[in-house]
Amino acid sequence: MSVKTIAVKDQVLGDGRFCVIGGPCVIEDALIAVEMAHLGREVCAELGLPYIYKSSYAKDNRTRHDTYRGPGLEKGLGILSRVREETGVPVLSDVHGLAEVNSAAETLDVLQLPAYLSKQTALTLALGETGKPINVKKGQFLTPDQVKIPIDKIKATGNCNILLTERGTAFGYGDLVFDPRSLLRIREFGYPVFFDVTHVVRIPGHTSDDPAGGLRGYIFPLARAAAALGCDGLFVEFHPRPEKGLCDAVSMLPADRLKALLTQCVEIHERVREWEKETQ
Repeated sequence: MSVKTIAVKDQVLGDGRFCVIGGPCVIEDALIAVEMAHLGREVCAELGLPYIYKSSYAKDNRTRHDTYRGPGLEKGLGILSRVREETGVPVLSDVHGLAEVNSAAETLDVLQLPAYLSKQTALTLALGETGKPINVKKGQFLTPDQVKIPIDKIKATGNCNILLTERGTAFGYGDLVFDPRSLLRIREFGYPVFFDVTHVVRIPGHTSDDPAGGLRGYIFPLARAAAALGCDGLFVEFHPRPEKGLCDAVSMLPADRLKALLTQCVEIHERVREWEKETQ
């Protein structure tokens, strides 16, 4: 099934190539941000993949109030602007409130509707009204069919530049479950679909440095499964030293493993496309 192509700066998503959204979970400092954006750009350029840099200027969904939440709106957007200027890649961050929308839209190439806020009408409409591409993170409490709720709100503003990201489903027992059918069902809405592999392996309720808070060993097999299902790309958070990361330390991918992960996913993705052509 073909999907709508979405232009993000000089990148085109949904044209059949495997795509990548990725970077450290939260902005820690400008040096790490620029370093990881360069890495993501170089790896994706070598593999011929569109790439969007992702890092949050603020993380509002934290287990503890005293954990690091990011540099904040003004400083964070300044760092993301520097990332774009120095690397040339588009930048994405999540937007948590109405007061952030205008400033975020001036800097970001893609605005992200956070999973926990994916049913917030006023925020969703405000994001849609910017006209910018919107990445909808599927709420952990939404069924695949219910992803239509935020889609319809964004479309009501006249904005059809929509990306969709699956990040697992919560069933109330302190864990996230990835239903492979979800990628197929969400893609039926006609927009590019990404698989958020590093949030799927998080264990809710644990701090990001708690060894019980993530299952990093599942990143490769789950990413390969998503590629085999025909998703349009991978949403992956990576860090030069994940164990020292200030957010999602136990679930981010070590940056030196990014090329191996994407190489495997691309190979599977391309083979699946060949099979699909053979059966048409």
